[in-house]
Amino acid sequence: MDTPTNHQNEQVLDEPVSKPVYRKAEFLTSAAKVSQCPDDNGWEVAFAGRSNAGKSSAINSLTQNHKLARTSKTPGRTQLINFFTVGEQQRIVDLPGYGYAKVPQKLKQDWTKQMEAYLQQRQSLRGLVLLSDCRHPLQPFDQQMLGWAAEADMPVHMLLTKCDKLSKGAGKQTLLKVRGQVAHLGELVSCQLFSALKHQGHGELIATLDKWLTDTSVFDDESDN
Repeated sequence: MDTPTNHQNEQVLDEPVSKPVYRKAEFLTSAAKVSQCPDDNGWEVAFAGRSNAGKSSAINSLTQNHKLARTSKTPGRTQLINFFTVGEQQRIVDLPGYGYAKVPQKLKQDWTKQMEAYLQQRQSLRGLVLLSDCRHPLQPFDQQMLGWAAEADMPVHMLLTKCDKLSKGAGKQTLLKVRGQVAHLGELVSCQLFSALKHQGHGELIATLDKWLTDTSVFDDESDN
């Protein structure tokens, strides 16, 4: 996967953009178990991250629908695998947040087991968007997900979220540092800065999603915008 230049990143971060197809995203279903997931056909991109990394906020920012994915001030409230359609055969998947604290250990284990089963068994999964707070990147869960992706040869696009909390210079330094730390994974992993609050980073994220959701016939002409 091509790695954008720093100059390209600056352009993306300054341009809040969204494609009509993502703005038309609709909730499809929720699943507590992999056996309850929709039919395993078409193409999916899964969003994963710690429960405070801003997964639901990122999906809502991408789709410009703040009610689409459930957000909560209580980390770990999203306990289901949530599916959203962006075309007849294209889906965005919101995986349960990792790092939830105020739940029984057995429930944590059950959630982890189901998430791992989804990642390992889902044939329609084309790529993983891994969200990590740019102020605390590459936590143990992030490393675990990257390790799994390397074993499965699954492409990962890292969103270093909440970049509005850092100065522009500090954000660039963080991005370069994280890219260096994942460089051993080669083109399998790409990284960018992202802010759901400021709607920054849409362009680069959308370019990645478009590559993974490969049937371009579902993407509406920009004239529909």
